[in-house]
Parts: sequence; structure tokens; C-alpha cells
Amino acid sequence: MKSRYNSNIHHRRSIRLKEYDYSQDGYYFVTICTKNRECFFGDVIDGKMELSPMGGIANECWNDIPKHFSNVLLDVFAIMPNHLHGIIVIDNVGTYHGMSLRQFAKPISKSLSMIINQFKSSVKRQCNKNGFEYFGWQRNYYENVIRNEIALDNIREYIINNLIQWKFDRNNPKNLSTVK
Repeated sequence: MKSRYNSNIHHRRSIRLKEYDYSQDGYYFVTICTKNRECFFGDVIDGKMELSPMGGIANECWNDIPKHFSNVLLDVFAIMPNHLHGIIVIDNVGTYHGMSLRQFAKPISKSLSMIINQFKSSVKRQCNKNGFEYFGWQRNYYENVIRNEIALDNIREYIINNLIQWKFDRNNPKNLSTVK
């Protein structure tokens, strides 16, 4: 089967910070979206998220991340109808068996991208197993390296208030017809 990706047409660029080591200790704010921003995870009713079965799977897999990555702690997170916001804390990273984790063009063990890829794969696998084969993720994810306490507090507040703000959210399908 021929690949649909054509470098002459698609011109993919990395959205990651150049020269930044995403396996190093730190706080990372991530947003992971469903394919085509479909509301697979449930609905917001009266400012509270009512999880669908797929939302329950995403919730369980998110909470299980530290079981699979001993260097990871989870901070505040919110599952929205068609995306997830969360803060991942990477702690005690640096070397693995005396070797640097930095590698070119290979997944870096215990890095943010490896954590997110494993999470997305786990959710998809569980959805398939439970008859939700149509579930899918957006190709990538968004991240922000949290650099100080003020930023951390602001992002925590944003995540916590995201459910309340859902009716105004640009990712809310009910608002897509009004966005130009």
C-alpha cells in the first residue's frame, strides 16, 4: 500500500521547541484532540463532564500513566467532549543505564512524546476492544513547557475552568458554525 504522505505537498514541520529535551524534568501542559474534533468522550452538562464509555476509557488510561512510567506524576487534568487537557510532571530523568536519553530520529524513552504516544495507543486499543473501532485521535498533540509557578497556577486555573467555559470554547461543535 502506497503512503498518502508526500513531502513535496504536505511540508510537515515539528511543533516542538528546537533543541529542547522533552525527557528532562519539568511540568508540561498538553492538549490531545480527537480526530476531526468529534465529541467521543461525552458531553458537558451544567458545567460538569458526563463521560461516555470512551471518555471513561480515556480517563482510566490517563490515570494509569504513572503505572507505566515511574518517572511521571499527574497534576490537574480535564477530559472534554473532544479533547483532553492535562499537566504531566516528568521527574528524575536524565540517564538510562548510564547513557543519555537524547537520540536523533528515535523515540526517546520516558520522554513526553513517548508518554503521549503510549497513552493514545492505550485508549485506541481499549476502544477497539470494546467495539468503538471508529474512535480516533488527531495526528499530533499540543504541548507547552511550564516554566514558572505563575504559569503553572494560570494553566491549572484554565484546566479547572475549561468545563465551565465549554459553551464558549472554539472546540465546541456548536460554536463551529459561528467561527470564521
